[in-house]
Amino acid sequence: MDRSQSKSVFLVSACLVGLCTRYDGATKASATCLEFLHGSHYIPVCPEQLGGLPTPRPAADIINGDGFAVLRREASVCTRQDGTDVSKFFTTGAQQVLQIAKSQKITAICLKAKSPSCAVNGTIGVTAALLREHGFTLHEF
Repeated sequence: MDRSQSKSVFLVSACLVGLCTRYDGATKASATCLEFLHGSHYIPVCPEQLGGLPTPRPAADIINGDGFAVLRREASVCTRQDGTDVSKFFTTGAQQVLQIAKSQKITAICLKAKSPSCAVNGTIGVTAALLREHGFTLHEF
């Protein structure tokens, strides 16, 4: 196969392509994201599941910083329900996604907005921060 004719390969937040990986066990399929990915190869990932959290799981937020600060251990990710620190799961998941991204010829990465793992705009998530640190192109949906 001629490499010049190979398709783009994306990593994508699994919930955006219809998998039930959100914290509440639901999906957040995005027609806009699916249209963006049309004709491309993509690999769905869920950093929170890859980090060892179950689905469903308690909702969580970044406290006292952003994803970059969590990676530096200057902020934390805690559950809304009782404040349990789940930062380790989020950083482990981010590292797993990074490993997948580095092992493939990834064109860019499509991530879920308003997520403590995946948000690109506003308060950047833990996974998005790690991927940005490593130079990956990020798109938010």
